[in-house]
Amino acid sequence: MRHHVLTRTALSTAIGLQLLMAHSTVTHAQMSLEEVVVTAQKRDELQQDIPISLVSMGSAQIENLRITDIIDLGSNVPNLQLSPHPNSGATPRVFIRGVGNFDDQITQDPSVAVYMDGVYVGRNQGMGLEVAELERIEVLRGPQGTLYGRNATGGAINFITQAPELGQWGFKQDFTFGKRDEFRSRTMVNAPIGDTLAVRAFYMTSEKDGFVDNAGQGTSTYGAEDRDAQRIDFFWQPNDALDARYSYDRSQLDDTSYYLAPTVPGVPPQRPSVSHAGGQTMKPSDVTAQGHQLTVNWEIQEDLILRSITAYRDLDSYVYQDYLSGTGRPNTPFFIDASVEQDQFSQELQLIGSAMGYKLDYTLGLYYFEEEGSGSTINWLPGFGIRQVADADIENKAWAAFGQATYTPDMLDSRLHLTLGLRWSKDERKADLTRYNVLLATNGILAPSYQQGRGDKDFDAVNPSFTVGFDLTNDINLYAKYAEGYKTGGFNVRATTIAFFENGFDEESLESYEIGIKSQWLENRLRVNAAVFTADYKDIQLNAQTNISDPTKADILNAGEATIQGLELEVTALVVDGLTASFNYGYLNARYDEINDAFGRDVTNDYEFVNAPQHSYTLDLNWDVTTTPYGVVVANLNYTWQDDKFITATRVNGDYTIDDYGLLNARIALEDIPGPNNGVFKVALWGRNLEDKEYSFLNAPGFGTYRAWGEPRSYGVDLSYEF
Repeated sequence: MRHHVLTRTALSTAIGLQLLMAHSTVTHAQMSLEEVVVTAQKRDELQQDIPISLVSMGSAQIENLRITDIIDLGSNVPNLQLSPHPNSGATPRVFIRGVGNFDDQITQDPSVAVYMDGVYVGRNQGMGLEVAELERIEVLRGPQGTLYGRNATGGAINFITQAPELGQWGFKQDFTFGKRDEFRSRTMVNAPIGDTLAVRAFYMTSEKDGFVDNAGQGTSTYGAEDRDAQRIDFFWQPNDALDARYSYDRSQLDDTSYYLAPTVPGVPPQRPSVSHAGGQTMKPSDVTAQGHQLTVNWEIQEDLILRSITAYRDLDSYVYQDYLSGTGRPNTPFFIDASVEQDQFSQELQLIGSAMGYKLDYTLGLYYFEEEGSGSTINWLPGFGIRQVADADIENKAWAAFGQATYTPDMLDSRLHLTLGLRWSKDERKADLTRYNVLLATNGILAPSYQQGRGDKDFDAVNPSFTVGFDLTNDINLYAKYAEGYKTGGFNVRATTIAFFENGFDEESLESYEIGIKSQWLENRLRVNAAVFTADYKDIQLNAQTNISDPTKADILNAGEATIQGLELEVTALVVDGLTASFNYGYLNARYDEINDAFGRDVTNDYEFVNAPQHSYTLDLNWDVTTTPYGVVVANLNYTWQDDKFITATRVNGDYTIDDYGLLNARIALEDIPGPNNGVFKVALWGRNLEDKEYSFLNAPGFGTYRAWGEPRSYGVDLSYEF
């Protein structure tokens, strides 16, 4: 593998330059980096005071980086990998520190838990849509569970929306016009209803053509976007001790799938602009995700809060994917119709308090989750004269009790902090599978292919965590953390035999050891945070494609043990008044220690970690350029780079990798332009992938090798008005 390595000398030089630049500004007027408040531990805290590896992005940073959905988040957070599933841009593949899911089966839970305002989103399908104005995004790396409803071996991502504001009217309208007929409209209205109630309504619609024209029938481009989202939010606060927030959101996606471009041995791959002229009719996806949520906070006394989070969500997803039609490859065309219907209910209770004169802070929680769903996958194989049908139904339930407490003794001037967490989890999983082949010529079921199976498995686990934090000074905090993570087992609808389906696969576990530092220097003009970690990953749910000639089948086995090591470094400097520079770096060394196949054979050398680049970094500059009578000029320059990485776990039929690549993005805006009703206008010009780099996010075998490519250069203008 090739690596774009930042040497120790280069890294030291980069940090030293930022130190020097920050030091050169001491004579300027008083200035400091903004303090970041987060709720990762269920209470308002400064990010620098929390002894965990955490990244928080506020609304201004989200806007500057043009993070419009979860996929855009990945390249800007060290050791977080996010890529779209080739079937749908709204189905992300999420990996943190090398741990994640590459498949999107309804019978398998994700390794990284994603939350919307604290509500766990059970299925990845439909997760790529934006549903409201975001106040911030918090990414927690490593096992999570002692503070969150669902357990996760990889980590957690929490999207926190802006709540309605009492006592004032508010309005915001955003428009985006961009290349490939991109259009986006976002409308928000905040309205007070008396003194104790407010409502906030949000509507978004967006369209954008894909960059690969369809030379066949059906929709005009591959990778096109057509999305709508609505949200209504009520906030009620009758007194200082009680508040309740109810929200309903709905998102609709009618995107088209990404074009899978065939590769030719010996010919350098190139990003296509037009597809092969296949005979299949290209169809858009049809994905609807919606949900209700009620969150109630009751301040029982000054240092004790009872919180209830009740939520219901449902998903109706259909996606279509064409594999290499019109290319003349053997056994093509091959295309898929896949649908999922799922609904979930969850109830969480949290007791958040302090005791012993605020020497003890604690959070206790109870959690219940249930979901029902069905999934249908039809693999159309005209070359074989058949279509393969797989219908699955699931019924899952989960219970958990969790808690975490931090004790600060009087010794050492109250600079020592001891945190203990514990979680009990229980999962019940049931699944039914029916599979058969249909002869296309007669539309009749081939009797020998008809299979039915039922799986029923229970799982439970107890997972502790322990953290020691020490305030070396008021601005330098050290910590060491041990945490265990657990992910429930399940069933595999793509199993090679019904027996493999019925047997299912068991839970996997991860033990993480981490040490870190969070520090501020030069009167908070320089911030340096770092974490070094190692993880023992056991009973890994490994997707093993035993028959390379049939990509529709694969077995999931608890076949692996692995060691994952790495670090995250985040440096932010206020170089001069108005100019902030950030450098974020991630290092990852993920390797399998032992893998045994279904026959007990050691096949460790045949597998690699997917979506785990060894090196990645982000450079970011934010500059308040000047203040004019017409507004404030601000600029952002952002460069992200990641190392090459494996994209398929097995190396039996060759190494399939994504080459290293870097993307340059920029945005310049004129903000705070005076407008009517004491409002302000904003105009911004932006460009993404300004160097027009050709890069792919998928390189895989199956009826021939194919790639899915990332977007070429794009640019546009944002217009907004708000009061």
